[in-house]
Amino acid sequence: MSKTIKVALAGAGAFGIKHLDGIQNIDGVEVVSLISRDIEKTKEVAAKYGIGHVTTDLNESLALKEVDAVILCTPTQMHASQTLACLKAGKHVQVEIPLCDVYKEGQEVLRVQKETGLVAMVGHTRRFNPSHQWVNHKIKAGEFNIQQMDVQTYFFRRTNMNALGQPRSWTDHLLWHHAAHTVDLFAYQCGSPIVKANAVQGPIHPTLGIAMDMSIQLKAANGAICTLSLSFNNDGPLGTYFRYIGDTGTYLARYDDLYTGKEEKIDVSQVAVSMNGIELQDREFFAAIREGREPNSSIAQVLPCYQVLHDLEQQLA
Repeated sequence: MSKTIKVALAGAGAFGIKHLDGIQNIDGVEVVSLISRDIEKTKEVAAKYGIGHVTTDLNESLALKEVDAVILCTPTQMHASQTLACLKAGKHVQVEIPLCDVYKEGQEVLRVQKETGLVAMVGHTRRFNPSHQWVNHKIKAGEFNIQQMDVQTYFFRRTNMNALGQPRSWTDHLLWHHAAHTVDLFAYQCGSPIVKANAVQGPIHPTLGIAMDMSIQLKAANGAICTLSLSFNNDGPLGTYFRYIGDTGTYLARYDDLYTGKEEKIDVSQVAVSMNGIELQDREFFAAIREGREPNSSIAQVLPCYQVLHDLEQQLA
């Protein structure tokens, strides 16, 4: 495909805007349709980014012949069904993490993707962050092997607000959303499937109906282990911090920054064409469409992560 890839983006909230910003840096791609719940807010965002078509109905955008691909930044509970709708409409699709919060729905997405042969990937951004790519290159070069990953995912989210401090129409989830990043990254970086997983969770929030604290242990087939702590109760520094403990060193990844275990900063600016993980994720999506190949973070590659999350959910129940 040498022509401009025309994209519909669903979900003009905090994460949708991150994609719109990233796409502005990518040649040969144009967002032609914007879908979101609040038509007036959607029109405002569309005007800012020069997007011609605005709607509250995904099906209306899927009916547009010029649309080649869709990026879904919608509530978790819609991800699987909307991904299926895109594939059945003949559109390539990138869905934000998580692919699903019911494992069998993820399995159905993979079945339809294989049937259609379209490019379908999930926004497992950690695979694309330059800090984690740097570690991955070291592993692939045989210079570093993970013994343990120690990960903390901490937020202060006792009310249902998004990253912009606006009320959410859906409820976030530590297991199906936030743990998904680390469960997938651990197996990906180890190059080895997860063979053992345990979880415990704290009290269920009386109004949100979710566990606000969780602890997960993982073991890969190659012997590496991962300890993951998650909280929506943390009134302190927010975000996810990764400690890679390996045979030849220790590395600390904080967002796009990487440090040695002795807090010496590592320059990761030359790892990729951008320091923005979302932009790099989008670049991979569009490159896979152009080249007619499976993308990194394809449905097939990430589905084992959702099998682990499903098993943990059964354990917690």
